[in-house]
Amino acid sequence: MLQRIILLLLVLPTLAFAQLTPPPVAAKAWLLLDVGSGQILTTEKPDQRIEPASLTKLMTAYLTFAAIKNKTLALDQTIPVSEKAWKVPGSKMFIEPLKPVTVDELIHGMIIQSGNDACVALAEAIAGSEEAFAQLMNKEAARLGMKNTHFENSTGLPHPSHLTTVRDLSILAAAIIRDFPEFYPIYSIKEYAYNKIKQPNRNRLLFIDPTVDGVKTGHTDSAGYCLIASAKRNDRRLLSVVVGTTSDSVRAQESQKLLNWGYLAYDTVKVYGANQAVNEFRVWKGSENTVKAGFLNDFVLSLPKGDAAKLKANVISQQPLMAPLAKGQPVGTLQLSLDGKPVGEYPIVALDEVPQAGWFGRMWDAIRLWFKNL
Repeated sequence: MLQRIILLLLVLPTLAFAQLTPPPVAAKAWLLLDVGSGQILTTEKPDQRIEPASLTKLMTAYLTFAAIKNKTLALDQTIPVSEKAWKVPGSKMFIEPLKPVTVDELIHGMIIQSGNDACVALAEAIAGSEEAFAQLMNKEAARLGMKNTHFENSTGLPHPSHLTTVRDLSILAAAIIRDFPEFYPIYSIKEYAYNKIKQPNRNRLLFIDPTVDGVKTGHTDSAGYCLIASAKRNDRRLLSVVVGTTSDSVRAQESQKLLNWGYLAYDTVKVYGANQAVNEFRVWKGSENTVKAGFLNDFVLSLPKGDAAKLKANVISQQPLMAPLAKGQPVGTLQLSLDGKPVGEYPIVALDEVPQAGWFGRMWDAIRLWFKNL
């Protein structure tokens, strides 16, 4: 649990130490995320509520993948097609009531063909009804930290209270990449055929940039043209969220612009490796006199290109540290600065447990602390 808390603390900050000028973006709102560091490289109106359109299908997919992982749904399971799923308006994969379809086919139809009918069928299979599924969507959004999101349906069809933000969408897209690597490659498939109808993936960047491998398009008249795109270049993954553009080509163009800028302007730097000691702190009343402090996971930062060598560190210990200490327990703070400007403060934890000393050891340290504090 402590490891999870620290990860969240690292994901939350945006870049506050550099003001690199991003390109102009012709969209209502946008965001560029470095997935490795969890840092936002640039954004415009990150918390303004917008219509997600078919970007909604990322949450429908997330819950579907979770159901498969939890074995409440199987890829080869046959799903009956309801009249509601058959008749839902908008984009379709063209399932039919008298022709059962597998979960695997529905997933491909939902992701590649953006089928609203596939979403409704999956929602009904998982929760019994789309209305009940929407409740699960909102519960999962809250768990993921999507603070300004509310879902009313599984498809993204317009509804006055069906709203999200580009920040929340970046959280969701990154969660799919992180939590379901076995399913994420489906987002890179360029076309899919069902019921003898072949449809292309609407993400144009898949066809023009070989480093782009997902993730989802969206469009309604009221939402405009939207695209969440992710690229991986030399083990660096960036993710862009662009909403409210004027055309299919513009959403692809502006997303490409953001991704290219992110790769050119920033480096993703591993500052400390997992379980690497940042410092060693004095421990009182413990079986050991010191404890190594650092990060349980690789500590990664996004830094302006070429500036990694200029990073300065200052470590503050929580003193006095009293045993017992658990592995992963916060014991200090790492302060980072660049060119005299603060980068951020990050909690560091005990890399090993330190049990309490025996009675004599505890008493001896108590006496030493008493004299130390005189």
